[in-house]
Parts: sequence; structure tokens; C-alpha cells
Amino acid sequence: MPTDVTAEEIVELLRLEPLPEEGGLYRQTYKDDHSTLIYYLLAGADFSALHVLDAVEVYHWYAGDPLELLLLEPDGSTARVLLGPDFRAGQRPQLVVPAGVWQGSSSTGSWTLIGTTMAPAFSWEAFRLGDRAELIRQYPGEAARIAALTR
Repeated sequence: MPTDVTAEEIVELLRLEPLPEEGGLYRQTYKDDHSTLIYYLLAGADFSALHVLDAVEVYHWYAGDPLELLLLEPDGSTARVLLGPDFRAGQRPQLVVPAGVWQGSSSTGSWTLIGTTMAPAFSWEAFRLGDRAELIRQYPGEAARIAALTR
């Protein structure tokens, strides 16, 4: 990918549209009874609001700046993961988020392009947006990041 590509060009070239509730821009590229795939772009201060799914979601980093994810596990533990190209720094190009784990993310720079794959296929019935006060009560050590990743 050219290094001078802009988020605006990616939006136009990939025909991305706003993702309701969660934030960011996306386009579903595949769907069958078993799985769904999307392109997903976060640019500027936009973020993926904390949400939980009842299916596995696999992230794939494609281009731009690294993506920082906050994961809130059902057992009360938390993790921050960087998806990106700097393997020596601990970044990885792929991440599996199990069903039932709260997840939210933001670009660490001007924009990040990723893809996600869900199996079974995504449905809005399987999606729940996080409540800021409830999540801070459950995960007080991540209060600042939770506040930044909720609407």
C-alpha cells in the first residue's frame, strides 16, 4: 500500500460507511450462514466503542498505524493489545477475541485499517454496547480507558 494514502481515499476506494452504534467505518465483504468478514477503518479520534459479542471475532491488521485494543475478560482481568506491523515491539497482525469478552479499540495514529472475521456470522442480536458506569464498576483499573471507549 502506498505510504501517502489517506483515510479519505480508503473510505472512497473500499466504499466504507459508518458502523451504527459502535463507531468507525466499515463494509461487509462476505456473509454466509457460518461467517462474516468486514473491512473496518478508524480515523482520527473515532473509536470502536466497548461491546461484547456472543461469537468469536478475529482481527486482521491491514494498514496504517497500530490499533490498540482494550479487552475486559469475564473473570475481571484486562489486557491491552497492539495490532500492527512491528513484530519486534510485540505487535501482531492478528488477534482472536473469544465470545463474551468486552472489546473496544482506537488507532494509535491518524488511521488504521483492519478486517474482522466472525464465526458464527455476525448478527445485531449477538451485539451489546457497553455501559460506561457498569464497566468502570467492574473494571476500575481501566476506568480512564473505558471512559475513552464508551459513548
